[in-house]
Amino acid sequence: MEELDKIIHAPARLRIMAALAALGAAEQLDFRALSEMLGLTDGNLGAHLQTLEEAGYVKIEKSFVNRKPRPYARATARGRARFEEHVEALKRICGV
Repeated sequence: MEELDKIIHAPARLRIMAALAALGAAEQLDFRALSEMLGLTDGNLGAHLQTLEEAGYVKIEKSFVNRKPRPYARATARGRARFEEHVEALKRICGV
């Protein structure tokens, strides 16, 4: 049986990856929309995104709107693959 991914398994990171993996490969969500969608504080979301980015599961890009930085996140190919493997492992555990 494949192992659960310890990086993705944390509830907030699982929700982040689910939201980003639901997008097209080239699509991304801005930090504010992701924060509101998941009900996470900016600090909490930032910490979890940093962990996911360090693992190579998400890519963070910043642009500027009205001279204010606006970060965007998207799932990488590696992140999408690991998320799918994690979901399959969960299904096997649940007998689905």
